[in-house]
Amino acid sequence: MNVLSCSINKLNGLYDISGVEVGQHFYWKIGGFQVHGQVLITSWVVIAILLGSATLAVRNPQTIPTSGQNFFEYVLEFIRDVSKTQIGEEYGPWVPFIGTMFLFIFVSNWSGALLPWKIIQLPHGELAAPTNDINTTVALALLTSVAYFYAGISKKGLGYFGKYIQPTPILLPINILEDFTKPLSLSFRLFGNILADELVVVVLVSLVPLVVPIPVMFLGLFTSGIQALIFATLAAAYIGESMEGHH
Repeated sequence: MNVLSCSINKLNGLYDISGVEVGQHFYWKIGGFQVHGQVLITSWVVIAILLGSATLAVRNPQTIPTSGQNFFEYVLEFIRDVSKTQIGEEYGPWVPFIGTMFLFIFVSNWSGALLPWKIIQLPHGELAAPTNDINTTVALALLTSVAYFYAGISKKGLGYFGKYIQPTPILLPINILEDFTKPLSLSFRLFGNILADELVVVVLVSLVPLVVPIPVMFLGLFTSGIQALIFATLAAAYIGESMEGHH
């Protein structure tokens, strides 16, 4: 009973973390659930940008690529290189997943750095980057966990779970714990960096509203791109690790 009570307390603690927020937020009531409206709105904008860009890229491909087609082909090659480096020769089926993760996080991060969401007035709250919300980053991290479990099980079957007792059964608790720390580190790293960047810009704008915040905003664009790359690279690395043989 003590163990059960401790587990319930831990789950309650994780649920409380999902309520971490800075600033004013806009909520929708859907049935008995409270939904972060501003996250959904900005996420839909990001998805619309990505779908619109993809439609333009494949609508009329040329044998001799134009500048726009060259750009999209470069992005695709970049994602393929990241996937191949981390996963290996079986990277092909995972390029869409890694690419979706990278592009969604990249455009979401930049949406918070480039677009003046906070000047858009809502009934209660303000708009911000989707990755500024811990619930979004946790959802992306859990998708990554599902992906690397699926990759390992689909290749090795139930033999995949043999990794938990490698190289010795003594390491079973540590190997199990590792599967919990991976999504935690992915989600909190992305959330913390994006939130910190936006807070720094907001503080500087309130103190010195004209010139000083501009270099920080450009630095935020750079770090936002790096965070998207780190997340996608780690996701690919975890998938590659689950598919490789035990040593």
